[in-house]
Amino acid sequence: MEQQIRSILETSAHLGVPVQSLDANSDLFALGLSSLATVDVMLAIENAFDVEFSDEYLCRKTFRSIASLTSVVTQLKRQQAAS
Repeated sequence: MEQQIRSILETSAHLGVPVQSLDANSDLFALGLSSLATVDVMLAIENAFDVEFSDEYLCRKTFRSIASLTSVVTQLKRQQAAS
């Protein structure tokens, strides 16, 4: 899952650094992630993982790092499986 999120970030986040070289906890906003790119990343993740970000996850904390995105997608997949 983390590798797929990295690939999405590589194409959608428009960061000035190679995503594959980043630590999972690197601050994506400090590396140039914009609010517009965040929307692109969210839509790409929703399509790739067949999930929908609920309002509680539409915040800066969710998109701060690869690790936080991986955690949120895992939670969304669990919620989806439980319903």
